[in-house]
Amino acid sequence: MKHIHIHGLKLEYRDFPATADGRPTLLLLHEGLGCVGMWRHFPEKLAAATGCRLIVWSRAGYGGSQAYPEPRTPRYMHREGEEMLPALVAALGIERPLLIGHSDGGSIALIFAGAFPEVPLGVAVMAPHEFVEEVTLAGIGEARTAWQTTDMPKKLARYHHEQTERVFFDWNDTWLAPAFRDWNIEACLPQIRCPVLAIQGADDEYATMRQIDVIAERVPGTQLLKLANCGHSPHRDQEDAVLAALAAFVGRF
Repeated sequence: MKHIHIHGLKLEYRDFPATADGRPTLLLLHEGLGCVGMWRHFPEKLAAATGCRLIVWSRAGYGGSQAYPEPRTPRYMHREGEEMLPALVAALGIERPLLIGHSDGGSIALIFAGAFPEVPLGVAVMAPHEFVEEVTLAGIGEARTAWQTTDMPKKLARYHHEQTERVFFDWNDTWLAPAFRDWNIEACLPQIRCPVLAIQGADDEYATMRQIDVIAERVPGTQLLKLANCGHSPHRDQEDAVLAALAAFVGRF
């Protein structure tokens, strides 16, 4: 594992080298409870399928990355997309990254692409959120019950260690807070100028298909992939289909 300092915080990351010439650099953005380790073998499989250099990191407070000293706010994804991600891209010396984000990571990728439309080469999102739905809140409420009644804390602790409780409640409390009900990033979508691939599972426990349909309505040329027998983690539930779709999307550049 490598480390890099961004805005005074030490973040962990892995860097898979390119195996083919002239390929773009892929940046993989994790979900709201994720980190480098929770992607498991997906990053190396994606790097192999595309031939691209691929970088995956744990955001501040996740995995082995240093946490922010202050509490989370409802604009935590804007902070990542407008401040931390551009600083990371600059520190790594990447001019035109191709962003691939899952869940919160997908939302952060869209925020970044809207704020800096000249930077990303392309954006692929899996189960992103652009607004809050009732099904999302219900799913997050069920996750809170799972935290209290199952071995979920123990499983998450394998990846987040002493930060596990903060990781969970930063995510869970923020999404269930009344102040977060009006969170919405649809306004950033028309600013996106790069090609977009949006992937959603038909059985997503945290969202409906409306989440990716709205991207297609606001970003001309968006490619949609709607997967049957697939929940909130398409890269795990339908790994082969997702790897094929991402490889084809990346192959356009």
